[in-house]
Amino acid sequence: MGAITSIVLIPLLAVLAPILTRLVGRVAAFPLVVFEIVLGILVGPSVLGWIPKTDALTTFSNFGLSFLFFMAGSEIDFATIRGRPLRRATIGWLISLVGGLVLGILLAPTPIAGVYVGIALCSTALGTLMPLLRDAGELKTPFGLAVTAVGAVGEFGPLVAISLFLSGRTPLSAALVLGGFVVIAGLGVWFASRGTHDRFHRLVRATLHTSGQFVVRFAIAIIAALVGLSIVLGLDMLLGAFAAGILTRVLLSGARKEDAEQIEGKLEAVAFGFVVPVFFIATGVTFDLRGLLADSRALILLPIFVVLLLIVRGLPGTIAAPPGSTGRDRGALTLFAATGLPIMVAVTNIGLEEHDLSTGTASALVGAGMISVLLFPVIALTLRRGSADGGVRPPDAEHVPTVG
Repeated sequence: MGAITSIVLIPLLAVLAPILTRLVGRVAAFPLVVFEIVLGILVGPSVLGWIPKTDALTTFSNFGLSFLFFMAGSEIDFATIRGRPLRRATIGWLISLVGGLVLGILLAPTPIAGVYVGIALCSTALGTLMPLLRDAGELKTPFGLAVTAVGAVGEFGPLVAISLFLSGRTPLSAALVLGGFVVIAGLGVWFASRGTHDRFHRLVRATLHTSGQFVVRFAIAIIAALVGLSIVLGLDMLLGAFAAGILTRVLLSGARKEDAEQIEGKLEAVAFGFVVPVFFIATGVTFDLRGLLADSRALILLPIFVVLLLIVRGLPGTIAAPPGSTGRDRGALTLFAATGLPIMVAVTNIGLEEHDLSTGTASALVGAGMISVLLFPVIALTLRRGSADGGVRPPDAEHVPTVG
């Protein structure tokens, strides 16, 4: 019955979430994922108990999380963020990592638990922020490129840290395995960038409006291949998903403009119309609200972690602020950089599986990530609208296809 209830209720909640977003948006523009998470908590074991925690839900949720990271990798235009934005974003993230590890070890009962906390605190939810930036027309502005650079490093960096510090290997062997994965993925990207791949693009174009849908099937196959490779190598699966997005973007860069628009629409439909909402709803379902409320230490840690997200991740992120940024711009960048949840969920799941993190600490971390997604982007967008440019963007800053 639990599986049947999940099959029926989760799609209904996925439909209800954008309706609520639209209605509440007349008062305050909260991100869609907020309603997906809240609805998941409501129907989960912590409140109504209509949807139980099941292995099937966890598996499908992991696929949604992988697709979220795939989309993040496929939407990053490294050519536009290279140089100053990417360099400064990297410096800021390294500061976040050191600060997060130090504070995590000081707060956590054991050093290994502190490593989990530190990695979680230095993450940025780029996959959550990209749709917000796109809808706000910010993707191509200097501010939007700074957020993208900060988010790209804040999403990729923690994945590397997980692979190095939480794989169960020695740092040297972990680095060698990670290097092997990078070489394989790099060769794939290099091959994808060579030539025009005319036959591939002809096949994509020929099946865009047929039941073949080759490009969608190809994208899912690439995700499966690189996620599978990362799991076999003992790396975090999200590293493979992120790399799959980058590889797919490079391979599809030769598509015609009209094809690129349709390809992007199809991938977004699968991701944000289907599998990604399942991840966010499942995050709410599996969130141990009762355990959090019953644990006084976890309740104390929750606001502390929220503040630490701003200090550890948000403030170093402002290093990447574009020249001429106002105080409002820097404040908005701080909030965007500190918005984290997907990697925090992944890190805490690893910690719970390895029995390195207590349930209370994990719930406090995920709860802090939920609060950051709930509040930080809304405040950040408000600050941007009140910035020196008044939120006005030039015409060429509007959304353009990002896969071609």
